[in-house]
Amino acid sequence: MSEARPGAWFGFGFCGFGQALGSGCARQVHSPEPVRAPQVDADIWRVSASWSYTAFLSRAGQVQLSGSTSGAADGCRDAWASEALLVLLRDGRGPGPGAELQAWAPSSALRGEPLWAQTVVLEAEREDGPGGETHNQTLPLLPCARAYVSPRPPLYRPLALELRARRLELGAEHSLLLDDVGRVYSWGGGRHGQLGHGTLEAELEPRLLEALQGLPMAEVAAGGWHSVCVSETGDIYIWGWNESGQLALPTRSLAEDGKTVAGEATGLNEDGSEVKGTAAAETGAPAAFIAVQPFPALLDLPLGSDAIKASCGSRHTAVVTRTGELYTWGWGKYGQLGHKDVSSWDRPCRVEYFVDKQLQVTAVSCGPWNTYVYAVEKEKS
Repeated sequence: MSEARPGAWFGFGFCGFGQALGSGCARQVHSPEPVRAPQVDADIWRVSASWSYTAFLSRAGQVQLSGSTSGAADGCRDAWASEALLVLLRDGRGPGPGAELQAWAPSSALRGEPLWAQTVVLEAEREDGPGGETHNQTLPLLPCARAYVSPRPPLYRPLALELRARRLELGAEHSLLLDDVGRVYSWGGGRHGQLGHGTLEAELEPRLLEALQGLPMAEVAAGGWHSVCVSETGDIYIWGWNESGQLALPTRSLAEDGKTVAGEATGLNEDGSEVKGTAAAETGAPAAFIAVQPFPALLDLPLGSDAIKASCGSRHTAVVTRTGELYTWGWGKYGQLGHKDVSSWDRPCRVEYFVDKQLQVTAVSCGPWNTYVYAVEKEKS
């Protein structure tokens, strides 16, 4: 394995509570700026952003909170931030390979005793850091891969024995699970089509996404009310709510701004009825508006680029390509798309900052209204 190149985290979007986005205290950061997380004693390995605060985890195992809540903790293996809970995976207090899962109320995070704690057994480690570092499976999926944590009680939720989980993503009302052979399961609320089963019904238990059968997936990402998968061959499949163009499909809310993609598509309104009406796209060709896409739709990136990673905010989407480029689309009110403005887009747009700076993006992590990106210098030819 070649030696990992040094890199840095960049952030853009909402920082109204003082999250360490960029160097200023502005409410919005419209273009990527280096992240400055105070008091983190080493390079940042992982960033987990909630709406009002962000958790930064260093390679040395220190967690630093920035935003509406503050605090720090050592001996951490992973951290996961949500408005309801801050969850930490920390080194066990006793001998052996175990670790302790801790849930904290963000308002009193890391002070006193956690709301809830449980010892978990660690499995073999794997490479999943932004620069290829070896770490355990990331939260909310537990290292044992047989259970996960939830922001609402019961905080510890077991998975069915037949589900050998590789990755888990939690949206506002739904969950996506990727198993060890690349199959995708979804469950939870479905009123915006975010489960991908062709209906707007809820699912109480994990249900196999039949539309993707036979297509091994490498990545899953859950937004507020939409979902994204990246196949092992680099294809993107996307479904759910398209209110702000987060599916990169034509949406009525952006048509007046001339930012609607061309082409025909079919979908459902929130009540299950078919989409009605067309609009003139940039090419002048009619394009159907999509409010809800209840089945996975194949999405092509410009220039036929292959995707390798994806992340979703509340109503925006970010994808990293095999060549290290970053594409974003969807809601952009706080600059979370990184295009130097607050425009929203319903088509993939490349973030030119990283191209101009000769940086290669290797990881992306979206908060609800902001985006964090890990990038390294491009290799000289």
